[in-house]
Amino acid sequence: MTDTALDDRRRLRESTRVDGKNARSWQLVSALQTAQFDHAQLGRADQIVLDLEDAIDESLKTVARENVVNWLAGGGNAWVRINDWTTVDWSDDIAALAGVPGLNGVMLAKTEAAEQVTDTFQRLGGATPVVALIESALGIEDAVDIARARGAFRLAFGSGDYRRDTGAFNTPLAMAYPRTRLVLASRIGGLPGPIDGPTVASTHPVLREQAADAVALGMTGKLCLDQEQPAVINESMSPSPADVAWALDFLQRFEEDGRVIRDGSDKPRLARAEVIRRRAEIFKIQPAR
Repeated sequence: MTDTALDDRRRLRESTRVDGKNARSWQLVSALQTAQFDHAQLGRADQIVLDLEDAIDESLKTVARENVVNWLAGGGNAWVRINDWTTVDWSDDIAALAGVPGLNGVMLAKTEAAEQVTDTFQRLGGATPVVALIESALGIEDAVDIARARGAFRLAFGSGDYRRDTGAFNTPLAMAYPRTRLVLASRIGGLPGPIDGPTVASTHPVLREQAADAVALGMTGKLCLDQEQPAVINESMSPSPADVAWALDFLQRFEEDGRVIRDGSDKPRLARAEVIRRRAEIFKIQPAR
């Protein structure tokens, strides 16, 4: 593929991409796998995240940063997962990324305090959004303050590191508390719904099940690990055509009835219908007929 053709495909893909506020699938790509950068950007993920953190050995951090900066400067667009605020690598990541074109935002690994988000935001110039990746008991406990931090754009759940930190099992029951904490913190902080951790299993039924668990608790996005997962996540985290048909029918009848609230269940159903309609418009989902 020629550079011109690639640039045209990139521009077309970016023009149709779901924005970070509403993004469902967030695909992590190792910053060492440069051959995958364009494939990921042109793929099905709502957003891609080039990973400078856990996927990179300490001896290769500098090479990984150079890969990311060169690709972004050459016309790529992506988020970048940067290293823990307490490490030297965080400062090096910030210095390398500040002002680089094509940087949609950063995902701050192992966030445990509001000042870590704000410091990252300010050091990047005060305009680059920060997704706070919360991966520990302390981070979960301080999630409300993190969500309210200046520069916080969205919360994400580092479920693997959380389990390692707490000894929790990877079951819906064990994961319900941290997921709910992030949902409530996002609501209190005025942020979009949080991003769930990745599903390691490659089978689609397991992925659908875990995505459904996250949606049931109020999460609206999910990290993913390969090019096959985004399509499943996007479908699982979007309203179904049947949901859209119900919402549009309910809203139409509500308008025809003069927008009169008739009982205590009308306001919750109205709110749900309006959310479904808005998400259906964003994700271009047609109602079932």
